[in-house]
Amino acid sequence: MTSNPASPRLLLIGASRGLGLAIAKEVCSRGWDVVGTCRVGRCEGLETLANDTHGRLRTETLDINDPHEMEALRSRLSDERFDILFVNAGAIDDPDRSISEVKLEDFVHLMVTNAFSPMRVIESLQSLVEKAGTIGVMSSELASIADNEFGSWEAFRASKAALNTLMRSYAARQRESQRSLVLMAPGWVRTDTGGPEADLSVEESAAGVVDVLIARAGTRGLAFLDYRGRVIRW
Repeated sequence: MTSNPASPRLLLIGASRGLGLAIAKEVCSRGWDVVGTCRVGRCEGLETLANDTHGRLRTETLDINDPHEMEALRSRLSDERFDILFVNAGAIDDPDRSISEVKLEDFVHLMVTNAFSPMRVIESLQSLVEKAGTIGVMSSELASIADNEFGSWEAFRASKAALNTLMRSYAARQRESQRSLVLMAPGWVRTDTGGPEADLSVEESAAGVVDVLIARAGTRGLAFLDYRGRVIRW
């Protein structure tokens, strides 16, 4: 990766496909340099984008649930600094399964992948973010307890609500920090998760997410926002 010292930089965790890959492409198109992660054996799309963006994108491997891989990535990036750290990696679940139908191991996997591991990534990589930079993580409208009037996605909702709670605790510990903290809800997107009937294309959502992340620069504290920058109820 041949980066321009004057270019802003994004560290994107979970960039191999879908919305993560679209965010990487959108940010590169705006003149940013990107380090994007993928799991071993799932980097084809990201590597293709790296070739197409002529040095703006570099790929790194990471399974966020593997602490050894996390430590290795932290070591490889120790001398680098980023304007934004955004954690997109996560897992989904069958929206129609009630909690009584979810296997224990599936629930644990969702909680670890969607709440525990993203926060451990942030804790591990926060020192790589500029002092007035932005740290964000992909949440969901479904994480809102106040707006949960119709149910469904029960285990997924719980995992993302847990993520929001952990991020709010993190923000409380970081109250003296100048950084902007963002819980991002991408909207209903036509991905494997959202399905073909969803409102937004991947490109529309990615552009909105990037707009919000960039606009938050210099704004201290935590916000729970959608892809248009609108506040979501907790």
